[in-house]
Amino acid sequence: SSSFDESSSPYFLASNDNPGNILVSQILLGAENYNTWYRSMIVALRAKNKLGFVTGLIVEPPMNDVLYEKWLRCNSMIIAWIINSVSKDIASSVIYGNSSREVWMDIKERYSQKNGPRIFQLKREIYGLKQENMSVTVYFAKLKGLWDELSNYCTIPICNCGTMRNCR
Repeated sequence: SSSFDESSSPYFLASNDNPGNILVSQILLGAENYNTWYRSMIVALRAKNKLGFVTGLIVEPPMNDVLYEKWLRCNSMIIAWIINSVSKDIASSVIYGNSSREVWMDIKERYSQKNGPRIFQLKREIYGLKQENMSVTVYFAKLKGLWDELSNYCTIPICNCGTMRNCR
């Protein structure tokens, strides 16, 4: 007997998965919050086992394939989730995308900033951040958020010499 668990399939949609779901707490407003939005969406899509649709790992099967209708349903659901997680202006510019990957890549091309200027901006914010009248908790949360975003731009050098992570 097969012990295949359908819920582990990327084509599985749970009863609480619906097009009106909002997967992230902060909607995408533009380049200024793209990286945070992107990271939140990656986590949410991975949790729902749908990340492969936007990364290109799960490609559209031929129309005569038994998985085609399931792919179409999931693809439409993911497009709805993406549209619900962006501002109205951004949504109106991507709503006609044919696939969730196409919509995802369109947003990425438009709003992801080049590393250099964003790294400079983050470092400037970190160096200039002062506690002033913030509580230690609020100050730490703000500082940690900036550091975490900066660490997304850090890469591990391709070598085996044990150097620390470096930012480009």
